[in-house]
Amino acid sequence: MKIWLYLAAAGLLAAPATAQTLTLPKAVADQLQTVRPADLEAHVRYLADDRLRGRLPGTPGYQMAVDYVAAQFKKNGVAPAGDQGGYTQKVRLRRAFVEPGAALSYQPAAGAAQPLAYGPAITVYPNPGQPEVSVANAPLVFAGYGISAPELKYDDYAGLDVKGKVVVVTRQPPKQFADNERQYFADVRTVLETAARHGAVGVLLASAHAEAKLPEFPKGMVSALGPDGQVAVSRSYAPGSAQLVGAISPATLQQLFAGATTDTTRALGALRGGKAASVALPGRLSAHYRSRYQDVDSYNVVGKLTGSDPILKNEYVVHSAHLDHLGVGAAINGDSIYNGAHDNATGVASVLEISKLYAGLKQKPRRSVLFVLMTGEEMGLIGSAYFAKLPTVPQRALVADVNTDMPTLIAPLLAVVPLGADHSSLLTEVTRAANYLNLSIEPDPEPTQNRFIRSDQYSFVVQGIPALHIKYGNKTADGKNNLSETVQKWRALTYHKPQDNFEGGTFDWAAGAKYAQLNFLIGYQVAQAVKRPTWNKGDFFGAKFGK
Repeated sequence: MKIWLYLAAAGLLAAPATAQTLTLPKAVADQLQTVRPADLEAHVRYLADDRLRGRLPGTPGYQMAVDYVAAQFKKNGVAPAGDQGGYTQKVRLRRAFVEPGAALSYQPAAGAAQPLAYGPAITVYPNPGQPEVSVANAPLVFAGYGISAPELKYDDYAGLDVKGKVVVVTRQPPKQFADNERQYFADVRTVLETAARHGAVGVLLASAHAEAKLPEFPKGMVSALGPDGQVAVSRSYAPGSAQLVGAISPATLQQLFAGATTDTTRALGALRGGKAASVALPGRLSAHYRSRYQDVDSYNVVGKLTGSDPILKNEYVVHSAHLDHLGVGAAINGDSIYNGAHDNATGVASVLEISKLYAGLKQKPRRSVLFVLMTGEEMGLIGSAYFAKLPTVPQRALVADVNTDMPTLIAPLLAVVPLGADHSSLLTEVTRAANYLNLSIEPDPEPTQNRFIRSDQYSFVVQGIPALHIKYGNKTADGKNNLSETVQKWRALTYHKPQDNFEGGTFDWAAGAKYAQLNFLIGYQVAQAVKRPTWNKGDFFGAKFGK
């Protein structure tokens, strides 16, 4: 209910109707009606065709998608805004694999060193920045959740010396934190960056469930290299001192606690009670393994429409969606091409139609607008993280991101959940746009699913840029208001499977048109406003990342 609480606090619920009413110039209102469901359908038909082989980055099929989007931008009158005057921004992707033969051992306080069985006891993550990892007799420390948040009066690292040591952290969820804080601090990238900042040489992530299998990476893990050839973006690597990243089973965690001043039951119990339970562990860890790399070039596609204000045209509103999907994989019911029709050809189609709306305006909005179709979302938000960190325009000039990721066009759109809008002033634009289109706004029904940090808008947030992602609401025409049940059944059969196909798929193209209209109206208002969006006072993400 945070959206409603924010609305009340901001005075929007009690404000005059005009405060939430959007009045458009006639030319803009007329242009809004030009969105044709058939055009969205045509985009998805092409992008989800078997010829594109699932749009895996670095493959000819993905390049076909890149060429299609660039051609559509050119057709719509959208200028190129990529590298060297073209429509593309090159993203060098590095897929890293752990070579066979990793040697890992544990030296207890007393007795001989013991090998750790790779797979059931421990696994390691490939290192994209260091081909050979070698850690010899490194001391071990247990650092709870691996969270350092003195501003929230919680710090697993308080009084704990981890320099040159391997930090062990539990992956059980930190339930004592509010949703925003939990989403940020439980993110593996945050855990690794925190450990590196404190001088650790490694991090071991302890599984919270006895029956869970440790992660292995037969397809490798993907990062992006910057222009200097060094790792610029990664979900599993923190440049600095934390060179070893691994995962251990609950049984291995108990083994590491043997002889410590406390045991795992008391330590984990204290954490669940909201108290830090950090402790030095008596043993030492040795590890030696190598990583091999497969580097390929992939591309973000970037188009631009220049704003009309001589000053504000140097600032940019971003409309984004990810262009990639999963490629070809294990066959399900005889089909092995993961076409990604809903995920995320529909989002790409929406951005293409939004670009057409802007391009058709004789009087452009004050700010400029960027349209960014990104690579590597399915690999860990890689393309969006690269663009948000190293954009093709000055980063400070990016004022907001309106992202579209799998809008789920399977039923009429009557209500929306604006993930992330309640963190910034963007909620005002969302509210006005939704009212204009007669759409209800609903709070996130699944805050524990971390949906806000799992799509490309989060890459902009961590660079200090307010961002949001519109998802479907639960409202239905029959009054049962149970759309989420229908969607969950659909997802179970379709999501990340070859069955997410255009042929035989379920689509409501009129809902797609309304999604495009809504996101256009949100972005258009931001592009027209004199002031750029701001983080809400006291907002966690604004305080953490705002500039």
